[in-house]
Amino acid sequence: MAAAPDDAAAARAEHPYDRRAAGTALALGASASGQTGAAVGAMAFADLGVPGVVAVRQVVAALAVNAVVRWSPRSLDRRTWALVGTLAAVMGLMNLTIYLAVDRIGLGLAVTIEFLGPLAVAVGTSRRLLDVLAAVAAAVGVLMLVAPGPSSDVAGILLALAAAATWATYILLSRALGARLPGLQGAAAAATVLAAAWALPVLVVVLLAHPPWQALVLAAVCGVMSSALPYPADMAALRRLPASTYSTLLSVNPVWAFLAGVVLLGERVSAHEVVGGALVVLANVVVTALPGRRSGAGLAGSPPLGPSASPSDGDDDGGARA
Repeated sequence: MAAAPDDAAAARAEHPYDRRAAGTALALGASASGQTGAAVGAMAFADLGVPGVVAVRQVVAALAVNAVVRWSPRSLDRRTWALVGTLAAVMGLMNLTIYLAVDRIGLGLAVTIEFLGPLAVAVGTSRRLLDVLAAVAAAVGVLMLVAPGPSSDVAGILLALAAAATWATYILLSRALGARLPGLQGAAAAATVLAAAWALPVLVVVLLAHPPWQALVLAAVCGVMSSALPYPADMAALRRLPASTYSTLLSVNPVWAFLAGVVLLGERVSAHEVVGGALVVLANVVVTALPGRRSGAGLAGSPPLGPSASPSDGDDDGGARA
């Protein structure tokens, strides 16, 4: 999405140091808001179920995106609609699997494993030996995180890995759709399709079950904190920072997730999880921050309408979240 003229002009008029400082604060704030929102949503799992929370969040996310991005259904041809539909299906699966994983293995562990998705895309588009070593370090970190054994929640780990795979697929599909539609029109279209075809029917079922109003409020707050607030913050950050810097800052997502899990959900973090999570974060930083990386191989923050999005190849203003 192209920046609004006034906003873009204001960003360019800022002093370079102030612009970078503001962009950094916006990116970190968006990341923290997204993970805090996910923790708030997890509080409603018992009353709404995971699909119910995801549905409420998806509707809020679609409203947020469509409030900012203008697109016309009539402007899409059949091939573009096919890509939009596929992206919507991937986003729905991505949202569902990550929240199911959070319900089973906790927010911090689930988000850290999920981050392997964009890491795999970045490493796969790079030819540096250092990136391969970073991927190995991330794999070791995940092994330390999950501590395989008889008591491991294998289903939860597999769900988090499925979320990682769908996040990687989402990035690739977003790039393909971005080549056909300008800015974030493709993300807005996919979010709208997903909200109409998947989230709204689930919402009807949830409402018919008469859940406590507090649970609906928690799910709505999840949508606001994980989508409506981070979305414009991400856009503003990307107008002030290179895509590589933005992606590197969002490598802190697992850290925010662990903190939100501990503070809001009462999750316990063991020493091996701290070390494993640190290795994954370090691998993300190495891949995104060090010089020599090919343009466009950056990681995503949260995918739009999902748990934060990837800057497009060579586009410093192409991120999104929902």
